Amino acid sequence: MNKQQPETEEPRFRKYYIDWYRIRKSSIYMLVGSIVAIAALIGGGYYAVKHDWFAQTEASNIPKNAARIISFEGDVRIIRAATRETIVVTKETFVAAGDTVQTQADGKATVQMIDGSVYSVRPNSTVVIRDNSSIFGGNNVRVALDDGQLNVRTDQLGDGGENIVEMSDSETRLKDQTDASFNADANQQSGEIRISRGSVETTVGGDTQTINANEFASVQGGRIASKEQLLPPPKHNSPENAAQIGDGGNGASAAFSWQPEGQSGVSSYHFQLARSPYFAPDSMLADRGDVSAREFRIAGLQPGTYYWRVRASTRTGQTSDWSEPWRFSVTRRAANRAIDVSGWNVERVGGNVFFISGKTQPGLLVRSLGREMFAAGDGSFRMQVSTPLSEVAVEFADDQGNRAGFVISLKNAKVLRRF
Repeated sequence: MNKQQPETEEPRFRKYYIDWYRIRKSSIYMLVGSIVAIAALIGGGYYAVKHDWFAQTEASNIPKNAARIISFEGDVRIIRAATRETIVVTKETFVAAGDTVQTQADGKATVQMIDGSVYSVRPNSTVVIRDNSSIFGGNNVRVALDDGQLNVRTDQLGDGGENIVEMSDSETRLKDQTDASFNADANQQSGEIRISRGSVETTVGGDTQTINANEFASVQGGRIASKEQLLPPPKHNSPENAAQIGDGGNGASAAFSWQPEGQSGVSSYHFQLARSPYFAPDSMLADRGDVSAREFRIAGLQPGTYYWRVRASTRTGQTSDWSEPWRFSVTRRAANRAIDVSGWNVERVGGNVFFISGKTQPGLLVRSLGREMFAAGDGSFRMQVSTPLSEVAVEFADDQGNRAGFVISLKNAKVLRRF
């Protein structure tokens, strides 16, 4: 009797090999998936940090429906009506009803009202926020210009609300899609209204008149003294903006020229030349009114950076706004010298507003994003800039034409590159 031979078993090592291979393959898939997920998380986090998703905002400190100072330059102050406390503006903040906004010679402020209108307060101006509220669905904005200049831009104001500027016994109601400029002289108790777009209704002493686009009106003695076609600022010809003029050693000469824009009838011009883009009194080199020609010459300019502007007047007494300042530099060529900057620091004050500071050679011109200043006697500088980006370019220049540029990280104040 033959014994039944036992069945031959499959080698176990092969089975284990197949199981090991399957587990190993799935592990690889899981590992790759984990790497992709971690990379996406790290990349997303870097993008969020770079674009300030986690940055603290000042919104929690701003009362609901309050007017907001969304940008500022130079010395801007707020006098709080509730406490009479004077606050120097260093970050985006709010302005409540009754508060006063004051700008100094180098100060500018942009205020956004509850109805979306934008109020630009120019240097040496005083503005009081009378009202900025929403009642029954209508937005009510009322501002008093005591002295200085105020530019207003409205979009769609909506139904049931009003946007009013008080000035020199006048009350001006702005319409939709309007650009207006108001000038108030506290000493003369007079004012000027310029409309470049849209229209307004101005009431003085019970008399209401409509001022339309490209019209000018003066307010004086409790009435609208005149209304005529708006006179635009003159157009600059030379020297060109950002031009350089060489100094041979005895001071440079410059010839300024311009031409009228729009209507004729200009009787005279007012020319100003200064070392400051704000034309502060202590920086003024030439302040000449009643210039009948369309040019002005000056000699003996020492190396440095200068700014000039012009405005026009008609025989009827209308005066245009100042032209946009143009800049030029007087340079004296000498041996090149290296421009070094140390102690870089970046301070974020809210939103997209930053203070950039450091130390360089005394007297250097520091320029960034259209802002300019001079380094102090010890070489220190501190400049306010506004940008949504994560880096900013800062340029330095001396009177001999030497230049140096730095791209600075707004995250850690490190120099990313030079140019």
